[in-house]
Amino acid sequence: MKRAAISAALALLALAAGCTVGPRYSRPAAPAPAPDAWKTQPPWQQAAPKDSIPKGTWWQIFHDPALDAYEQQLLQANQSLVAARDRLDQARSLARVATADMFPQLSADPSAVRERGSANRPLNGEAPTIVNGVAQPIPPYTQSVYTVPFSLSYEVDLFGRVRHNVEAANASLQSTAADLQNVQLVLSAELAADYFTLRELDAEFEVVQESVGYQRKGLDLVNNRHQGGIASGLEVAQQAALLDSTLSQLALIQQTRAQYEHAIAVLVGEAASSLSVPVAPLRATPPPVPLGVPSDVLERRPDISTAERLMAYQNAEVGIARTAFYPHITLSGSGGWQSTDLAPLFNAPSLFWSLGADALQPIFEGGRNRANLAAARSAYDQSVANYRQAVLTAFQQVEDGISNLSTLSQALATQGAAVEDARRALAIANNRYIGGVTSYLDVITAQTVLLTSQRLETQLLGQQMVSSVYLVKALGGGWDAGQIKDQQVHPQAGQILQP
Repeated sequence: MKRAAISAALALLALAAGCTVGPRYSRPAAPAPAPDAWKTQPPWQQAAPKDSIPKGTWWQIFHDPALDAYEQQLLQANQSLVAARDRLDQARSLARVATADMFPQLSADPSAVRERGSANRPLNGEAPTIVNGVAQPIPPYTQSVYTVPFSLSYEVDLFGRVRHNVEAANASLQSTAADLQNVQLVLSAELAADYFTLRELDAEFEVVQESVGYQRKGLDLVNNRHQGGIASGLEVAQQAALLDSTLSQLALIQQTRAQYEHAIAVLVGEAASSLSVPVAPLRATPPPVPLGVPSDVLERRPDISTAERLMAYQNAEVGIARTAFYPHITLSGSGGWQSTDLAPLFNAPSLFWSLGADALQPIFEGGRNRANLAAARSAYDQSVANYRQAVLTAFQQVEDGISNLSTLSQALATQGAAVEDARRALAIANNRYIGGVTSYLDVITAQTVLLTSQRLETQLLGQQMVSSVYLVKALGGGWDAGQIKDQQVHPQAGQILQP
């Protein structure tokens, strides 16, 4: 009998596996074949294999200890990242909930009741007691009822509804895991971009301070010449106006720097008033970034993995919708003990039980199941479109990053030459003014051009570093889709005894 029972169970499982309805999942193709190489080639030397982006700590490619410290603080204290980790824990627990339906459900509902029956209760067809031709009144009764019942139910997953639920839950779990990595990538890239922008502002402040220094010397010069009757009051006023304007630029740079400092404080989980980033002018160059080939982006980007796992989830939802057209088979049983007294409650005569099976077959549902299936298919088609759009956006962002760095590299080289030209022009203008060849307006113009050129050179360097950050982000920050494959739950035998 035991062998027969095992054989029957195995046969039932094989039948159930063979009757699973719904589409098998396979990742749809990208909207167009991935190109063999990027359209724009980088302006720097190609990265060697040893220069690969560090997994999980991509910012180390910039070799900046201060940035490393802020990024580690972000990983520990950023509240948006903490919330994303909590969402992953929630998704893992919900996936475990889905696996619970693969096991029998056992419950108990013991009760103890003391009740009094009414003397005027209906007899339900029973004839009243007749004494001497007179119907006797029904006496009330009082009794205790003690019940210890158990109920057992198990859904026979003949058409795969439960298995599709587990598949959908695991796809959702993996999507949430990829989303966590994407949140981390976005936040860490935002921190690095803010950090390099702040360093650029420090360098820009240094440039403007240098300009303030030689403009003050120029003001002293024209004041002395004015006192000697050589320079006019107009020249003094013009130099004073230029100096005041440059001092205003210093104040505006400080204001902008404070805003970036406050943004960094929020990203690393601190109050804006409690974090101070030490001044350290930007002295860096963009590192070589290992680009790989365009098709690698499909496995590197966590947002693309999120979109791909959502497709798998919607595909499983289509399978769940398909199972609604087939019978819903449930095996059930109940039993326990019932007695009007505690003493004989667990005796054999107090035992009761029942066994049964239920097969619910939808026949007419007013089109509900058909509409649910159509909605599930539309949701799947929508997820495919979202996935393909994510792929196109990823290719665009990488190409944007490469072309930005190429253009900025060229602009920075020419701007460096422009700064040197502006320095020579200022020296010539000063000499010509002192020699009485030209007016002081030429000196003021040369000072303005030099300051503008120096600030633009510094801004271009800052933009170059920020563009490097966003290029690394567009490439996925060293992440790969294999890191979420283990993020799934499986039914465990021990769950049978878990509440």
